[in-house]
Amino acid sequence: MTATASLKYDLHCHTTCSDGSLSPLELIQRAAEQGVDVLSITDHDTALAYQQLESTNQLPLKIIPGIEFSTVWRKINIHIVGLNIQPQSDALKIGVTHQHQARKERAERIAEKLTGYGFNDALDRTSKIAGNDNIGRPHFAQYLVEIGAVSNIKQAFKKFLGSGKPCDIKQLWADLPQTIEWILDAGGTPVLAHPAKYKLTRTKLLAFLDDFIAAGGQGMEVVSGKQIPSVTRDLASICRQKNLYASCGSDFHQPGQDWAELGQYSTFPADCEPVWDHW
Repeated sequence: MTATASLKYDLHCHTTCSDGSLSPLELIQRAAEQGVDVLSITDHDTALAYQQLESTNQLPLKIIPGIEFSTVWRKINIHIVGLNIQPQSDALKIGVTHQHQARKERAERIAEKLTGYGFNDALDRTSKIAGNDNIGRPHFAQYLVEIGAVSNIKQAFKKFLGSGKPCDIKQLWADLPQTIEWILDAGGTPVLAHPAKYKLTRTKLLAFLDDFIAAGGQGMEVVSGKQIPSVTRDLASICRQKNLYASCGSDFHQPGQDWAELGQYSTFPADCEPVWDHW
């Protein structure tokens, strides 16, 4: 897939700085091997990857600094990607600090919930899996798989960690206007991540986008990984209807997930205005 006549963009992926399995340099190398020309690392609530890349003199592709913030809208956990940000800006540092504390408290609350199911070492073991203090639900899911509580990651979310499940803690994140303000003040473009993954009705998605735009939101991912053509067509139609910029990305986390491989997402719709034309 080529997002333009000459360049392939992947503007959503993750490294070991959040819940990905590859280091920033490993991810960049894999992206280059997959034919990606322009990449944005959008780790959850952190821009640490860009600090790790500061001493690297030459990279095989162009990097657009990014981040993925968690927020809540009508008690629904929503992710907002900030693209073309200034990683060292004061606004972003404030946002990262706030979210870091929220993430830390959320991890403690999830571990406390899991203790009620007899999993007494959840926080300690999950911290070791994460390898840093940016602990996310996928790390807890991996812990549950490792101890044999569930058979796979999907089951961990279905039984314990998914939206509305017993160990889903979401009320700690900054609200939508604050999240968007951090991105804008950091010079970035706020983009709604993977709209189809929230399982919102069309009415709710449109209502969210109205609030998103009112708060300064500017774009949405019309393509996230490999998705069926009807979903892409519908999201593209909404994107045009709301006069939003369109973005695309794999949402890559680790090798072996064909539906979210770097650069291998569904075809970008030609009738949407790409977010990169805005920069």
